[in-house]
Amino acid sequence: MFTYPLDDHIELKPLALQHARPLFLLTDSSRDTLRQWLPWVDSITELEHTANFVKNAIKHGAENGAITAGIWVHGEIAGVISFHEINWHNRSVGIGYWLGDKFVGQGIMSSACRAFVDYALMELDLNRVEIRCATGNERSRAIPERLGFVLEGIVRESALLPQGYVNLAVYGMLQSEWKLMR
Repeated sequence: MFTYPLDDHIELKPLALQHARPLFLLTDSSRDTLRQWLPWVDSITELEHTANFVKNAIKHGAENGAITAGIWVHGEIAGVISFHEINWHNRSVGIGYWLGDKFVGQGIMSSACRAFVDYALMELDLNRVEIRCATGNERSRAIPERLGFVLEGIVRESALLPQGYVNLAVYGMLQSEWKLMR
């Protein structure tokens, strides 16, 4: 298993089954915050659910090339970042991410996203990366904005969360744009 360092104390590692327990504990400890923005949180109620998520991520990666990585800070799992299914025909991919409560506001996710965008557009030679965030999730929206993504539009009532439907902001980055900003 590879490790990709972002700096002296943050690294990315593909999720493996041995990460299920710390990942479940992180999800559980951040449940109240995460459920505001992520529809899957309430369905993760026991370790087996997280283990199944990890198994599916590994399988999906083997079948499609998509990566799901744990974000580790000082050796502790802090969150997850992943490629959604890569559309190889159109050379595009979406990125999803989340952090545990105690890790937000430190620039960790911006660094992780920057690495994933760079990998997608420069190493995989994809043409487009997309990030979708609930319009009310200001912390999540700040990441693509900070990285220079273009707000392409709002998809109305596109995600069902426990509090009801929310609108999603759609951000895009093209390979040609990313090359100019590197």
